[in-house]
Amino acid sequence: MLLIERAAVRGEPASMAHSHDSSSAHGHAGPNGAHACNHDHDHDHDHDHDHDHDHDHDHHGHHGHGHVHAPASFGAAFAWGIGLNLVYVIAEAAWGVTSHALALLADAGHNLSDVLALAAAWLAHTLSKRAPSAEFTYGLRRSSILAALGNAVALLLVTGGIVWESILRLIEPTAVPGGTVMAVAAGGIVVNGATTLLFAHGGDDLNIRGAFLHMLADTVMSAGVVVAGAVIYYTGWVRLDPIVGLALSCAIVAGTWSLLRDSLDMALDRVPRSIDRTGVEAYLRALPGVEDLHDLHIWPISTTETALTVHLVCATPADDTLLSDATDTLRTRFSIGHPTFQIETLSYATRCVLADANVP
Repeated sequence: MLLIERAAVRGEPASMAHSHDSSSAHGHAGPNGAHACNHDHDHDHDHDHDHDHDHDHDHHGHHGHGHVHAPASFGAAFAWGIGLNLVYVIAEAAWGVTSHALALLADAGHNLSDVLALAAAWLAHTLSKRAPSAEFTYGLRRSSILAALGNAVALLLVTGGIVWESILRLIEPTAVPGGTVMAVAAGGIVVNGATTLLFAHGGDDLNIRGAFLHMLADTVMSAGVVVAGAVIYYTGWVRLDPIVGLALSCAIVAGTWSLLRDSLDMALDRVPRSIDRTGVEAYLRALPGVEDLHDLHIWPISTTETALTVHLVCATPADDTLLSDATDTLRTRFSIGHPTFQIETLSYATRCVLADANVP
């Protein structure tokens, strides 16, 4: 029985390779504490550029990185989810061996892949919280994006396998033990449903949403198995199994598509869909003393954090108030917790190699 055998189934570093006399300001906002510093220094680089500039830093947070709406730790949720599913896999495999049921062994193999998917998401969730290093200047935050993308691809591949097997079973129906599969599927509803609830409140984190959708798909499949198993048990209509498999596969693809789209967008550094780029630009242009801006970039550095870099052209040197106000507003209004500002004079702006007029 197909449905029983397969009872399951949102950093770009700021680089400046040009010569200039400018000021750069980095604003970082986060949940812990606050301090500000202002210092001047000269740089004489022997590589791609040399410049004299001032740095203004307005930091609010740990390690100078902004964390906006970061979810609470899901370590316990991952541990419970992996533990519950691992126990279910062992029990299902043992039942399959003792009853010589190939369908149960096949489903146990699939559920083992769920355990591995949860483990991968947990690993990425843990790695994304590591502090930056000299080699990984944003830390390993993007690992959560890769895990979300991997979960989406895995779900679609598994669903594709179900569709293929459903078509084959429609052509050549196979007898299935309705009572046995109903009992196993009922256990799957309990285990997968409980695991799904563990991740129900992590929708803001795409990696957590990927784990949630993966387990929700398993729960839906298990529910479909119970219904199909009951009908087959009482009527003997075995073609219902692949029909239900196709219907549930369509529902899973529909639910997974947004996860795939959003994770691909993040992997390609698209401006997060929740952020109004036009609104951000309008706000920055309206800042007191700002005459113009260029080279505006907004991109995700993890599934919960967003960064921004921009060149602000000012008639007079910027002060701490401008930087503080811009940093706070970007954090509170636009959920951008890692902004970096390069302040330029009107005379330099025309020579900046990243100005709109100078970019091919």
